[in-house]
Amino acid sequence: MDSIHINDLRLWAHVGILERERRDGQWFRLDLRFELDLGPAVVSDNLDNSLDYSLVIRTLQSLARKINCLTVEHFSEQVLNRIERLYGPIPVGLRLTKCAAPVPGFSGLVAVERQRHGGYLPTL
Repeated sequence: MDSIHINDLRLWAHVGILERERRDGQWFRLDLRFELDLGPAVVSDNLDNSLDYSLVIRTLQSLARKINCLTVEHFSEQVLNRIERLYGPIPVGLRLTKCAAPVPGFSGLVAVERQRHGGYLPTL
């Protein structure tokens, strides 16, 4: 199976347990991996035989501007739901990373990984 990756999509969203996270917003990074047969697009050179990644990028940027929720897990579910509305039940995997978790003394990243319809997780 072939795949299309979207890596390091930066999204500003109002997600977090703390009220200030939901009020002020913060950066998230999204990595996606779509599993599909790219053979028809290779032969035809026609986007209709592939996946228009610009459409999902614009859709998820819009979602991020509107969402206001407590958990990264819920945010990731909304991402998967939007993708399924766009393309139907295709195999997809995602990694949604909170770029600056507000934990004193912690400077790392926190991420959730999800799969739907047998999709594989994005590679780093």
